[in-house]
Amino acid sequence: MRPLPRLLLAALTCSLAGGLAVPASGLAVPSVAPKVETPALYDDEAGGDANGDDPAIWVNPSDDDESVVIATAKKAGLFVYDLGGRQLQHIPAPAAPGPDDEAGRFNNVDVTYDFGRRDLAVVSDRGQDKLRIYAISDGRLTDVTDPAAPFVFNTTQQQVNDAETAYGLATWKDSTGTYALVSRRHKTSVGLVKLLSKPGGKIGYQLVRTLDLPTSFTLPNGRTWTPCLEPGVQPQVEGMVVDQEKDVLYAAQEDVGIWRIRADLTGTPTLVDKVREYGVPGTYDPATDECTPGADPGYGGRHLTADAEGLTIYYREDGKGYLLASSQGDSTFAAYRREGTNAYLGQFRVGDHNGIDGVEHSDGSTVLNVPLGDFDEGLFVAHDGENTPAEPGREITNFKFTPWEDIAEPLDLDVDTDGWDPRD
Repeated sequence: MRPLPRLLLAALTCSLAGGLAVPASGLAVPSVAPKVETPALYDDEAGGDANGDDPAIWVNPSDDDESVVIATAKKAGLFVYDLGGRQLQHIPAPAAPGPDDEAGRFNNVDVTYDFGRRDLAVVSDRGQDKLRIYAISDGRLTDVTDPAAPFVFNTTQQQVNDAETAYGLATWKDSTGTYALVSRRHKTSVGLVKLLSKPGGKIGYQLVRTLDLPTSFTLPNGRTWTPCLEPGVQPQVEGMVVDQEKDVLYAAQEDVGIWRIRADLTGTPTLVDKVREYGVPGTYDPATDECTPGADPGYGGRHLTADAEGLTIYYREDGKGYLLASSQGDSTFAAYRREGTNAYLGQFRVGDHNGIDGVEHSDGSTVLNVPLGDFDEGLFVAHDGENTPAEPGREITNFKFTPWEDIAEPLDLDVDTDGWDPRD
């Protein structure tokens, strides 16, 4: 997540009567109601430098009521919540290895099942360019990261301190092993990282290969467009999800759009949808750290306002389902078909309900089609980048839980608890 957004676009969202919102497209979208929220996280010293980012759901195999939500909070590490939003566990991020080095900073998290008979939460540590791996038992997490685990992308601590480190993350399993797909901060790289069993029950990993997405694009008018960012920074990827049945990775390049890629990072990536700002020239101003936009040539998409962020999949039977994407710039979510060419289906936002505020500027999100406690038809969890009530001088975030059927009904989507189960 960056300050929103670098292009100085005015009035991205406004409210209408009847619970609708108007994103930058000008089209009204339905507002769905969150049923649960987690406690507020405060990104300051008094709050433990807790800045929420990305959630994942672990499904308890013996009692779905005891399933948990695992969420990253940057310098504050990990928080574990029950299905009622109550905090069960807090795991601090690792300390800095040296006085001039960055401490641990947890960015994204995903869950994978049955690795050597253990379920795991895998986390990208952006501060130290490592993966942190936690075994899950009865909803509690235990660190099983190999102490000798290498940097993901770098070779020296000085390179890590330059902050081009592990960023976005999604897990994937196939017949050859268990993997994490990991993006690199300030670069367009995505790496395929294989998890490895180590002595003493520890888990390490090795980088198998990387793929670099484009940094510049040829527009229909023949001109070359490069997203406007500060010098030396490339258009990075953060939000990612793997279609576990189709072995396909979806990766959100924040200033560009959503890519569809083979999960083993071979083959040619396909751009599924573009952000509205795609093709808009910009001039970077170092004094303000902002980009002033030029004339829009009209080559952008219609459904995502930069940044394109969190991605997640709702599985249905027979290869069907829905890809959901956070349109961070206008605080909405876009829904696409999982099958075929990922046709766009509609937009929604998570609004206010019964004293729970809505979701703004969401980074990460996750959805499951399986029954979980009181969420009989599945659960959608989204990071809220602007939790209220506001407090002067404090950045406040948390996570909102919404029943899947409340999203499906206004968009005329299906409810299908017989789709792919993450424990299968």
